[in-house]
Amino acid sequence: MNPRLLVILSQIAVLLWLANSAVVATAAEPWSRFRGPNGTGQSDATTVPAAWTDADYRWKVELPGVGYSSPVVWGEQILVTSGNEEDAGRVLQCRNTSDGQLVWKRSFQSTTYKKHEFNAYAAATPAVDEDHVYMAWSTPEKFTLLAVDRSSGKTVWQRDLGAFTARHGSGASPMVFENLVIMAIDQADRGAVVAVDRTTGKTRWKTETPVTVGGYATPCIYRSDPAKPQLILSASGYGVIGLDPRTGKQLWDLEVFDDRVVHSPVLAAGLIVVSSGVGGRGTRTVAVRPGNPATGAKPEIAYEVKGSLPYVCTPVVRDDLLFLWYDLGVVTCLDAATGKIHWRERVEGNYFSSPIRIADRLYCTTRLGEMVVLPADKQYKPPTRIPLGARSNSTPAVADGVMYLQTISHLMSLGGE
Repeated sequence: MNPRLLVILSQIAVLLWLANSAVVATAAEPWSRFRGPNGTGQSDATTVPAAWTDADYRWKVELPGVGYSSPVVWGEQILVTSGNEEDAGRVLQCRNTSDGQLVWKRSFQSTTYKKHEFNAYAAATPAVDEDHVYMAWSTPEKFTLLAVDRSSGKTVWQRDLGAFTARHGSGASPMVFENLVIMAIDQADRGAVVAVDRTTGKTRWKTETPVTVGGYATPCIYRSDPAKPQLILSASGYGVIGLDPRTGKQLWDLEVFDDRVVHSPVLAAGLIVVSSGVGGRGTRTVAVRPGNPATGAKPEIAYEVKGSLPYVCTPVVRDDLLFLWYDLGVVTCLDAATGKIHWRERVEGNYFSSPIRIADRLYCTTRLGEMVVLPADKQYKPPTRIPLGARSNSTPAVADGVMYLQTISHLMSLGGE
């Protein structure tokens, strides 16, 4: 092959790799899963304010029950779940993004069970695509994954993926890849990743994983080669693992964790950032350089971060900056490629929500229901704080330049043209 052509092809491959390593939601892109496109929690929207009052909401509607999940958006529809604490019934609502009016609502019966006091019956965020909405929840007797028609709310298929044993309940969310719905099911002493056909619900593949403590992480896709994507998972027992998302075949693994994994893996500067923790505190945060079966490269730890580590809160990236949001109110800004700390500051508050980045600002909600807005900058600047009027453990969603916020009692719309 012509050497010049080889150089050009190599440059194209690098550009594709960079594009796929840092997916950012454009103003019109759907926010179709937990933390948006590929779980990055990023948007380039410029129409979301840095401060506001109740009078600035485009609309605000009351929600039934309690939901710790996050809203998802597709076109003119926003989907949100909640759970009834008395009978564990789940509710899925579809509302108009323009005015918050109800389009359809589905209720699903379930049974109560003992869960952690900080968990809720609606913990998993739904996923959505052009045809369906996918929803997951568990009881000790079964793990339910179902699809409903996005237009009507009618059930398309429903699966029982087996018994689920975990002292704290479940919380991981489904994701869509090509024609598959992928679900990580990490239990108290075992784990599995299941991929089902998005149109029929039939199992396409299932891979067992050596989990030792139940976890909550939702996978993401890593692309070093556009034709050979990797499904990235993180849990206790193995740490980080890469699978072929089309077949479930294991590509590599790196054992780095013994403790529980709650926050989801995030891509940063071609690396995978993951954490574990115990007792409400992060115990280890590492950036992993993934393996590459095509070249024989083995996975390795690129760097490790010490002190004030996230446990529940999934990190977020802006360009070459990585932001770690410690659950007890300390934010660390690092160089994403090297782990060099630029600053570490206390911003106060307790958090189960994960930060998202909108343009040049970070947004994260305290458990007491206060939105903390922090400049996503290499130099620390003090945050702005906005009361939301109710407690919240939910991560905001952003689509078409509008931010959607969910508290335990309300769903609100903010920003836009």
